[in-house]
Amino acid sequence: MTTATTTSTNRVSRDFDKPLWRRVLVSREMAIVALLVIVTLYAMTTVRGFGQPITLNYLLLDVAPILLIALPMTLVMITGEIDLSVGSMVGLASVVTGASVQAGIPFEIAALLALLVGVIGGAFNGFLVTTVGLPSLAVTIGTLALFRGLAVGVLGTTAVTDFPETWTALAKAKIAGTTIPYIMVPFLILLVVFVILLHFTPFGRGVYAVGLSKDAARFSGIHVERTKFLLFVLSGLVSAFAGIYFTLRFGSARGDNATGLELQVIAAVVLGGVSVFGGRGQIYGVVAAVLLIGVLSSALRLANATSDVINVITGVLLVVSVVGASILTWLQRARRRPGRPPRVSASTAS
Repeated sequence: MTTATTTSTNRVSRDFDKPLWRRVLVSREMAIVALLVIVTLYAMTTVRGFGQPITLNYLLLDVAPILLIALPMTLVMITGEIDLSVGSMVGLASVVTGASVQAGIPFEIAALLALLVGVIGGAFNGFLVTTVGLPSLAVTIGTLALFRGLAVGVLGTTAVTDFPETWTALAKAKIAGTTIPYIMVPFLILLVVFVILLHFTPFGRGVYAVGLSKDAARFSGIHVERTKFLLFVLSGLVSAFAGIYFTLRFGSARGDNATGLELQVIAAVVLGGVSVFGGRGQIYGVVAAVLLIGVLSSALRLANATSDVINVITGVLLVVSVVGASILTWLQRARRRPGRPPRVSASTAS
């Protein structure tokens, strides 16, 4: 226990022993932001049609579910946990919405039922992880299959497409005078909420503390289990909201909606600088990573690249990001290894 606490203390002290400007500008998150700018400018100058306003509109429509789910996923992974069931929850929320509308329930009530299912699903994950004590990887792999099985079981191979035109049009509509879709409004609201929650509240500091060392956090008075439970509930709730948007955007509720979406979310969160071991991450880096993946996918599609090529490039980018971060961490530890004699300057020696 002493070793774990000492390691966590060293990690925190190393994070804050540099000026604020250096911690912000010389960071993995800022590198992702810079890469996003470079790739965007390159695509606008070399890929025909990428600079068109309609391209930005479709790009934001495509990445909106990933942007939404990545917000709570960032907090979950900072605590050292993971939620692999988010894609299946999107599909289940879509099916609940479609089945309810098919049964004659007004769309607004159907959407509330879908959000309630998201809360229940997130609470179920949180209960198994925090109360039962099971590892989140195993739990959410199980609920990934469970939620997807429920979604397919409710509708089978059929699809519900009879949704109010007002809502389906709103899901694809643009803000007046711009090419930005309306879905960015709730995303920006949630972005502000999660930024404040993570970076400007005691709860957020507790999230980082849990990821650094659960024992140290518990001895500091942080309710570790409650923190994780609330984050899994938030993950389920936001995933359900993304499922409602997904349904309206494509005008179809199916059991296989958003299959594989969880992998895109986790890839973006890790690429955005969140440590897979917990205790580290910034929301702006994750948002930049989601947009980077979206820009790459959009540019490659316009360049007539196949989906397999897009997946390969995204996977290579993620692997390079993780390996690069591991190499940098190893180099930093090698420079600070115990027993290394301190440097003595010429002025001090004289």
